[in-house]
Amino acid sequence: MKSLKKQRRIQVIAVAAVALVLSTALIGYAMRDGINFFRAPSQILAEPPEPTEVFRIGGLVEEGSIVRGQGETIRFSVTDGGAVVPVTYTGVLPDLFEENQGMVGTGRYINGVFEAHEILAKHDETYMPAEVVDALKEQGVYKPSDS
Repeated sequence: MKSLKKQRRIQVIAVAAVALVLSTALIGYAMRDGINFFRAPSQILAEPPEPTEVFRIGGLVEEGSIVRGQGETIRFSVTDGGAVVPVTYTGVLPDLFEENQGMVGTGRYINGVFEAHEILAKHDETYMPAEVVDALKEQGVYKPSDS
């Protein structure tokens, strides 16, 4: 009788372990495209990512770098004070997007140009994404607002 209980307990534990491994694998598979790592321009130039990798870039829009092309294509550069990365974006930019302001973009780094498919700009005069602030502080160019 004891061996039957022991065998049943081992079966239950084995089924639970298989279910746990399977659910973990399914969650990881579902999230593979939903995880975007943040990089500052200095990090991108130091270790360029693969062209297939989707990630977020953040920094300040470099002064004098915004060039509006034909149609909805916009070119500009993002800097963290230590490096500059050219960016292209096709679409409508947020209303608060302007030079010398913080921004975060999602996209791919292909042939030395970050091709963004999403651009986020700061939402008021004092806000800047935490990742951008950290990257600017690391480069020694962060200037907190006086408010």
